[in-house]
Amino acid sequence: MATEKINLAAPGEPVGAIAEDTQKTTTAAEAAGAMELTHAEESENTMSTEFADEEAALAADEAGLEIGEHTEEEAAAPEAGDDLSGLGEAELVALLAAKIEAEPVQTLRPVVEAIKIAFYKQHRAKIEAERKAFLEAGGEAEAFTPAADEHETRFKELFAVYRDKRDKHIATLEAGKEENLRKKLEIIEELKELINSDETLNTTFARFRELQQLWKDTGLVPQQNVKDLWETYNLHVENFYNFIKINKELRDLDLKKNYEAKIALCEQAEALVLDQQVIESFHKLQKLHDEWRETGPVALEHKEALWERFKEASSRINKRHQEHFESLKQEQTKNLALKSELCEKTEALASRPMLSRKDWNRASEELLEIQKVWKTIGYAPKKENNRIYERFRNACDKFFELKRNYYAELKSEMEHSLALKNELCEQAEALAVSEDWKHATDELIALQAKWKQTGPVARRYSDVVWKRFRAACDKFFERKAAHFSSVDSEHEQNLKAKQALLEEMRAADIKAGGFEAIKAFQRRWSQIGFVPIKHKDSLQKEYKAIVDAMFNTLRSSERDRSMNRFKERVSNMKGGNQLRSEREKLYNKVKQMEQDIALLENNIGFFSKSKNAESLIADVREKIERTKRDMAELIEKVRLIDAEEAKQREHNA
Repeated sequence: MATEKINLAAPGEPVGAIAEDTQKTTTAAEAAGAMELTHAEESENTMSTEFADEEAALAADEAGLEIGEHTEEEAAAPEAGDDLSGLGEAELVALLAAKIEAEPVQTLRPVVEAIKIAFYKQHRAKIEAERKAFLEAGGEAEAFTPAADEHETRFKELFAVYRDKRDKHIATLEAGKEENLRKKLEIIEELKELINSDETLNTTFARFRELQQLWKDTGLVPQQNVKDLWETYNLHVENFYNFIKINKELRDLDLKKNYEAKIALCEQAEALVLDQQVIESFHKLQKLHDEWRETGPVALEHKEALWERFKEASSRINKRHQEHFESLKQEQTKNLALKSELCEKTEALASRPMLSRKDWNRASEELLEIQKVWKTIGYAPKKENNRIYERFRNACDKFFELKRNYYAELKSEMEHSLALKNELCEQAEALAVSEDWKHATDELIALQAKWKQTGPVARRYSDVVWKRFRAACDKFFERKAAHFSSVDSEHEQNLKAKQALLEEMRAADIKAGGFEAIKAFQRRWSQIGFVPIKHKDSLQKEYKAIVDAMFNTLRSSERDRSMNRFKERVSNMKGGNQLRSEREKLYNKVKQMEQDIALLENNIGFFSKSKNAESLIADVREKIERTKRDMAELIEKVRLIDAEEAKQREHNA
């Protein structure tokens, strides 16, 4: 190594220390630069795949695949239950075709929406991969055009088929409602005429019953006509009862039947008050109101009380429905505020001055955490959702555009640094054959100082150019070492002192002395000076192994006692049930500890924004290490149980 051979300079010359420091500093800088650059690229690659659901929905809308407002039938349709996560583009297209072919169009909206989002997740990921390959090949971002996609073309064709079928179905429904309106107006007109009919009472009443049944059998009408139509119908039904001289028994029987029907409707409405499905119970209530309107009058003494009862249940259901949507609205408003805050943080990141790769890496990690938090927040209000998402995405795009520009400039700087380092190599190689030891030594020290001042180079050149420079330095100092063949006797004395200390450490009873004894040995070791360079690494390695063994001895002694006690307890357990119960308990603790460790590690990134960040992070890291040690001990106990269970099975066989 260059550092070891530089230390062999003649006494009184500071070459070795400076050269060793130079080599270490330069190697660390080169390695850090390469690692940071790789980490930054990985961070950007990771973040380019975030926000799949929202971005897929937005991409689909931009592609012209919006469906429009829900119809009443679609609002009542069940949510999509298919798991689409494992399907590719072609499979999603085939699934959409099958659904359109096999299922009623009025039930398709949830599954079409789900397939659309799943398809555009994959479609966008593919485009991003094409874009990245294009840019890496040297293309300009503005010149990138995605390749034609036959799957997307087919998807749009199928979507057009679905939308056409849906539009036709809605048109048919609307035409049917208009026809029902016409029929009900005709029924009202005939009700008017019944009052002036010359037919017998029985015939008139029978026709009245037929008209009531026709009214019930006729389907929905346009929403804007419902109220006026029902009020007109009800008025003429009341007129029929009030002005036609019908038989009192028939009238009372009819009023009683209507009374029983409305009692039943009240009971159904009151049952809906206890239903936990807020939306579903609200829709059921609307149907009960339709039935109430279709049911004839009751006796006057019951009319007001029945209506108040039905209205009270309706009010409670309506209030709960309104509160549900108010709560949803408040939650979405809160989500909008949270997302606005994340937008501000991202925009601040994009505006923050970045002076180094470390700055960019830290900022990239912050943005990654922001994006993770964004994914945990639900939708904002519908009219704001796309706007806030576009704002967030634009801020992210700006950040990454600035980052790409920075690394493009950094690449140019690295090329310049490589040229400078090659020049330094040439100068060092010229000095390597010099016999003017003092002058050449000073010149090499100066070159090493210049080397430290040059910036990093690309990783693929870093090791090569450093080895070239180091080889020139090695060549000179090897020649100088041969010239100055005397070896510092102090180093030999230090070697003997350290070897003696190692023997003392091996013989020490560390359990009696504890951690303080280890610290005392460490202080004594550090107080002994340098040793001959050829023994340095092996001596240091031996010292480290002994110290590590001391620490392991102290840590394992208590652990061994605990494990022996547990092993004895396990051996006293008779029967598989006890062993399995104990194993299950330990296994559950291990799983919980794994979750705790994952949660603690995830939370470390958020503590950096607090006032006491360093102490908080230190405490969390200490807790993570402690939990890992405890988990390792539990895993060993599980293995002991498994071994004991196997032993008992073999004994019972």
